[in-house]
Amino acid sequence: MAGSRVSRRSELRSLTSSPAWQGFAADADKSWLSYHQTRTAKIQQWATSELDSVRAVSPTIFYPFSGPDLLNVVTMFPTSETYVLVGLEPVGTVPHLSTLANPKLYSALKASLWSVLNFSFFRTNDMAIDLKSVELDGALPLMMLFAARTNNQITAIRYVQLDNQGRLTESDTAAIRKPGPKIIPGVEMKLTDKTGQAKTVYYFSADLSDWKLGVTKQAALQYVRSLGPLTTYVKSATYLMHKSYFSKVRNLILERSAYVLQDDSGIAIKYFRPSDWKFIYYGTYKRPINLFAKLYQPALTQAFADTTHRPRPLPFGTGYNWRQNDSNLLLARRQSAPVE
Repeated sequence: MAGSRVSRRSELRSLTSSPAWQGFAADADKSWLSYHQTRTAKIQQWATSELDSVRAVSPTIFYPFSGPDLLNVVTMFPTSETYVLVGLEPVGTVPHLSTLANPKLYSALKASLWSVLNFSFFRTNDMAIDLKSVELDGALPLMMLFAARTNNQITAIRYVQLDNQGRLTESDTAAIRKPGPKIIPGVEMKLTDKTGQAKTVYYFSADLSDWKLGVTKQAALQYVRSLGPLTTYVKSATYLMHKSYFSKVRNLILERSAYVLQDDSGIAIKYFRPSDWKFIYYGTYKRPINLFAKLYQPALTQAFADTTHRPRPLPFGTGYNWRQNDSNLLLARRQSAPVE
């Protein structure tokens, strides 16, 4: 699926001999080479400089509203040990060999990845339609692909779920495919990076609105609370935490995070208590794209116009205003220890 070569002993080896796969792989290599040159290299260079001290104290990254976007979070925080991703997309399952042999797979993957490789964010609805057409049933297949393309070796995958106390328990394929209304299904993926460091990635399929959290007894938030102090990363989050009915997840992040790295679609600046947080602004803040025009923040315009504490450069595009000179990031550092 990643268009990467496999070992001679791999049971997938026979699939790579077809002209269709070889054409797909050559095209994927070109797309990923361009992506890594224009985005990955710039993000890595920037983050090595700007997030060095953050990375040193960020064993666990919480990435709400992520969908399957393992790609950006491991690029931004490559030395972290645990990544907790939450999205609305179904968990999905490891693809069957019959799915991998489907010639329609390659065009569906190319279409699904087009927006993230070109604009840095997923067009979620388009992606779901493309992938369902070839029986890729959720986030896991794409997360596996991203693991491969970020030089991580997958060593184990198991299905998990959260009980109503927020405890992690074992699950199975049947429960993942048809979870009950009070169950939060998930997957645990174990990785080893190119330096040999072990990592654990969790993805949970959960609605983080206040009402839905009430139905599940806030199990997702209880689980996140059990992880200790967090670094939270938010990108392309459709401005949900600007709204009153996403107050619970917003408050959790503000209480439990030592650092928050986000674009303007994350938590509105008005919710950060100035006495509790120190801010560094990067890039340029302009009005949100037309779809989210009502969520413009005058306070951010004022902050980015501060001539005493000028915003620092952001040498890559990110979020909905994806062009390099239109993008912004905010790094918020908590002044005191997170609330226990």
